[in-house]
Amino acid sequence: MDRRSFLTTSALGGATATLAAPAIAQGNRTLTMVTTWGRGLAGVHDSAQRVADMITEMSGGSLTVDLKAANELVGAFEVFDAVTSGQADMYHGADYYFVNQHPAYAMFTAIPFGMTAQELVNWYYHGDGMDAHDELGQIFGLKSFLAGNTGAQAGGWFRSEVSGPEDFNGLKFRMPGLGGKALGYLGASVQNLPGGEVYQALASGAIDGTEWIGPWADEKAGFQEITKIYYAAGFHEPGAGLTLATNREVFESLSPAHQRIIEIAAGECHQWNLSQFLSENGTALQRLISGGVTVREFPDSVWDAFGEASRQVYDENMGDDIFARMFESVQASMRASAGWISRSQGAYVAQRTRVLG
Repeated sequence: MDRRSFLTTSALGGATATLAAPAIAQGNRTLTMVTTWGRGLAGVHDSAQRVADMITEMSGGSLTVDLKAANELVGAFEVFDAVTSGQADMYHGADYYFVNQHPAYAMFTAIPFGMTAQELVNWYYHGDGMDAHDELGQIFGLKSFLAGNTGAQAGGWFRSEVSGPEDFNGLKFRMPGLGGKALGYLGASVQNLPGGEVYQALASGAIDGTEWIGPWADEKAGFQEITKIYYAAGFHEPGAGLTLATNREVFESLSPAHQRIIEIAAGECHQWNLSQFLSENGTALQRLISGGVTVREFPDSVWDAFGEASRQVYDENMGDDIFARMFESVQASMRASAGWISRSQGAYVAQRTRVLG
């Protein structure tokens, strides 16, 4: 699919010709950023605000980013179309929300049994990842960079214990991306809801369970008020990356200095955001436990079912040449990284826990 054919089928594409260019006054330029996050959502909105502020500050105000949270200009899942069509200049979000545009976009957020946060940046900066992101961007008229990371995400909140794979049959569960498609193979009724709508859906019974991010963001969202059953480790997002994507024509119209500022601000935000989540999650988990939350792990039979369902999802996408090539690149990079990480850091952490508790 090329950008021209995409825009002719986009709900926003028809309005492209009437949209104004980014505001320029006295040599200064304002870019409108839309996001997939409700204003104030812990961590993820912080990431969007951080990169917007960094671009503005690093440019000395000559490039100002005006952040519009979800539903302030367009809906959470409309940001991709808004930026490709020119209604907005850039978006901050999780690219796996856009697997219907191309399934390979999931690789820049997370795929089932995929990369940890460290493995993701290894692939992105020292493998094929950044070029792959740009390849997809050229199809849809975007220039994209990683700009945030939640770290490993939790398995999620459930109203009742999961004792086997059969417990997913008929379960109404919120999970985006390819992980959600895998749950569908287990019989779940998978819902893809924006973050700002998840609490109400869980509280009302519209869904039976949900994953969101991890202890800190989940606590802030208030899911512990609804259920006390929390599965800590999940298969679906071992290191979820977030993306800053700029309309490609807008990006190419910027000076080389401004282009570089966007790239550097995005990279800085990725590491800042990852450390934010990791520094908050431990104490948040303890607060949840103190408040009566029971932290559980899925049994091996469920992990095995997750694995089989994930293989089915991958197999159904291998007919797409771009997906297949990028998937193999991810797997090769992950194998190369894991060979040392597991023997060094992994072994060290296990021994540290054993020796010091």
